[in-house]
Amino acid sequence: MRPHMTDYSKLLNVEQCEAATAGDGPLLVLAAAGTGKTRTLVYRVAYLVEKGVVPDSLLLLTFTNRAAREMLERARQVAGEAVGNLWSGTFHHVCNRFLRRFGDRLGYPNDFTILDRDDSRTLIDLCIKDAVINKKEFPKKDVIGSLISSAANRACDIEDALEEVLDELKVDPLEIVKVANLYAERKLTMGAMDFDDLLVNGLRLLTEHEPVRDFYQNKFRHVLVDEYQDTNLLQAKMVDILAGVNRNVMAVGDDFQCIYSWRGADFRNIMEFPKRWEGCRIVKLEQNYRSVPEVLELANACIKGNPEQFQKTLRPTRTARNKPRVFYVRDGDEQATALLGLVRRYQEDGYKLSDMAVLYRAHYHSIELQMMLGRARLPYVITSGISVFEQAHVKDVVAFLRVCENRLDRMAFGRLLGMLAGVGEKTIDALWVKLGGSFDTRDPEQRERLCAALKPAARGQWQEIDRLFGEYHRENLAAAGGEVVQRFCDVFFHTYLARAYENGDKREEDIRELALQITKSGSMTAFLQEVALLTNVDHEYDKMSREHADMLHLSTVHQAKGLEWPVVFVIWASEGMFPSSRSVGESENDAEERRLFYVAVTRAKDELVLCAPEMRRTRDGGVFFCKPSRFIKELPRGLTRESYGFRNA
Repeated sequence: MRPHMTDYSKLLNVEQCEAATAGDGPLLVLAAAGTGKTRTLVYRVAYLVEKGVVPDSLLLLTFTNRAAREMLERARQVAGEAVGNLWSGTFHHVCNRFLRRFGDRLGYPNDFTILDRDDSRTLIDLCIKDAVINKKEFPKKDVIGSLISSAANRACDIEDALEEVLDELKVDPLEIVKVANLYAERKLTMGAMDFDDLLVNGLRLLTEHEPVRDFYQNKFRHVLVDEYQDTNLLQAKMVDILAGVNRNVMAVGDDFQCIYSWRGADFRNIMEFPKRWEGCRIVKLEQNYRSVPEVLELANACIKGNPEQFQKTLRPTRTARNKPRVFYVRDGDEQATALLGLVRRYQEDGYKLSDMAVLYRAHYHSIELQMMLGRARLPYVITSGISVFEQAHVKDVVAFLRVCENRLDRMAFGRLLGMLAGVGEKTIDALWVKLGGSFDTRDPEQRERLCAALKPAARGQWQEIDRLFGEYHRENLAAAGGEVVQRFCDVFFHTYLARAYENGDKREEDIRELALQITKSGSMTAFLQEVALLTNVDHEYDKMSREHADMLHLSTVHQAKGLEWPVVFVIWASEGMFPSSRSVGESENDAEERRLFYVAVTRAKDELVLCAPEMRRTRDGGVFFCKPSRFIKELPRGLTRESYGFRNA
């Protein structure tokens, strides 16, 4: 213990200081958005080291290694180099350390190999080839890998994970179980673990081997967990075991920001923490350093609608500014136009593009906007992934359209044929040569020759697509692009998506939005030209992102968590879009949608703009009317400035 302890009351606010300097025993720190949770954790580590706790007996669990490194560096600045001996990292990183010492207890060598994503995909593919007789309709390796990973992270059997997707996959579940079991056997034989195995086997060590459990329970005097609301059942159980002897566990998180149930996070972990830990002390961090008072007032009002939560009220430290704006716009087109105009206005006010972010509930909500920004040559970066037109499933559909329009498009021809069972590059090359270096979908004779040249496994799938080629030209579907995309989904791509890609249902939402955009382009030729131009613009932006950081951010709300911007736009704040129609109905899902909205609005530091289109266009030229999001309608009067149409702003 240092002779002169740091005066933490001068470095932290009252709530932060209470958490950082708490005595022994279980502690739940409920850190609302922007309240300095990282600072609190860092000073907790420094305080414990100054009190004489050996750093090697401290365990800090985070959700990214980057977060662990940043916390460790900041703690080192406060408490000195000794902090470097602290155990810190992700759950998977820490489990890897456990297994390197005791993995042989589970039948693995201690120098086991960790399979990366590509290694896992390759091994699963080999298991499919060896275990599945009829591979024609069997799901691809990525889909099987996703199912295996989902079961691992939800602590359930593969059979339980299959229940939700069997209708889409249309495959014998026993065959999937057979592949999953073979994959597990081969990993063990190879002395290898994939990423999920680190967590599963790390927990097995603690639950099945008492000497190992005793060793680590006695080793770690204090266990500290960041982002506790994001833990799954395995991670929560591991924390409970590791802190079981000394009972010095500090869980830091925010139940208001629990938004990852789709990847295994369990809301009950944080809600039941005080019940599991008798005598648990609860400290709430509510003083917000990020946002202006007007944004916080809206956030507080929004989240109050959730019944089961630890009530917290964000308190501002910044001075008053402007009320959030709500724009009731006609449709997605006017929304995109309004947003473009507002971005220009904020630039005139001195904000850079990189100071602004557009957030949305689902990726397909941004397709319309991406096309508008591309036409306007306004640089943007997709925080939540690549541009929509660079995504594989979108390129698949565009390839079909290109084949319909261009008999010489060898690349599109290859991509389309490559979706068929058992068709590889050599087969595609041979077929292209056999067809004379072109494929004219208007020519019935050439189409018949191609169909006859395919192997039986692929021919049945191709016949449906071939029929669609005939309809495309006979019914002039080039002028009704949305209709032809819908038919392509119905006869082939819907099933292919479920079999070939993870999250096939979400990808199909992208495709349906794409169909709408084709309809609005006027003609197939115009649409394909625009896609080519936008794709090239995307590559320019990729180059710019390395050389020029001033770009507008586009992101899903899930990907935006933990980030902040001076100006935030939330688009498609309409019923059925945000909240999502997929989630409305069950109270648990409604609550998570509200938490998502809370996360979205609390990303804003200075200015918040909510856009609520009043109708959505359909691919057949019709419309359906949208009500404003319940999260807007429920706000008390006076919290926002409302405008009807961008011109009234």
